[in-house]
Amino acid sequence: MSESANLLDLIQQNLDEFCSSRLAEFQVISPDLAPILDYSQALMSGGKRLRALFAYWAWAGSLPSVSPAQTPAQLSASTEAMVGITSALEMFHAAALVHDDILDQSDTRRGAPAVHKRFESLHAASQWAGSAERFGVAGGILVGDLLLSWSSEMFGKALQLAPSPAIQDSCRNEFGKMRIEVMAGQYLDVLEENAAMTRPISEAVGRANRVMLYKTAKYSIEAPLLIGAAFAGADDDLMRGFSSFGIPLGMAFQLRDDVLGVFGDPSVTGKPAGDDLREGKRTVLVGLTRENLAPNVGKIFDELLTSRELDGEQIAFLQQCMVDSGALDKSERMIEDLANQSLEALSHLEISEEARVSLQKLADKAIRRDS
Repeated sequence: MSESANLLDLIQQNLDEFCSSRLAEFQVISPDLAPILDYSQALMSGGKRLRALFAYWAWAGSLPSVSPAQTPAQLSASTEAMVGITSALEMFHAAALVHDDILDQSDTRRGAPAVHKRFESLHAASQWAGSAERFGVAGGILVGDLLLSWSSEMFGKALQLAPSPAIQDSCRNEFGKMRIEVMAGQYLDVLEENAAMTRPISEAVGRANRVMLYKTAKYSIEAPLLIGAAFAGADDDLMRGFSSFGIPLGMAFQLRDDVLGVFGDPSVTGKPAGDDLREGKRTVLVGLTRENLAPNVGKIFDELLTSRELDGEQIAFLQQCMVDSGALDKSERMIEDLANQSLEALSHLEISEEARVSLQKLADKAIRRDS
């Protein structure tokens, strides 16, 4: 079994054990709490685990240059800690997904009902009083909040095995910064969906890039890399090198996500065709499209994008606008340019060759994907 595959197995085992322990605690309070753990565990049983793998290989790759004298016992403790750290990252990501699906009014996640829709179905099947939709949203918010809390708990416990107090502090700083930045990016995303019509079209791409930087690029790629490198004791130069690798890769990752959100195959993405269009997402792809549409066509494009109720013909119209305006081709070129910039930075990182190869494979997986 490869090192990455072994890590993924350990993460899943760790998450399952954590959920089982919390289920036992909840059962003491009330059996009615069981769905919280069931839905949480189901959500955390899937996904690409990219954040965990980026963090792990940044840590493993940095060790030879910054901590060459670690004893076998120290290395074993650090490896155990990295399982906890990467599990915490996955749990934090699950929390973000739960809240994101509520904010976006998204019904599905990874080909299955989103957590808030699971609670909504539970309400309907149980024939309870009140609004099933409101119950679903309330349940989803609370699950997301619990996952946020639990991820911090898991992260803090893992840091107890850190080689030094300085490394503990550095990791906490990176984890804290990640949480703040992703929430800021999430708010800017929601703001843009609602305020875009009142703002200059010429600034749309710039605003979308800022959302992409904080909501995805830094959170999905840069932050895990920095957390992993910090746990190895990386110096400022190496940390900056990881940022130079991670940020353009994260931007490319989100641009690919934007393309898939409009043109992806539902059977592969687990989302309905054109789901980002139904949600009114103001992505870079949308911004590039609007910059190059005639005023009369642009007005129709905007009206449809804000309607939130699109049929197949209307989605096809929006997709065709993106193709005809050249926005789709430009997005693909941007992805390629950003990927090349990222890989160039990776080539200069002073890390182990095994980690460099693994990080390059992860980069390819993040960009050249269909889901």
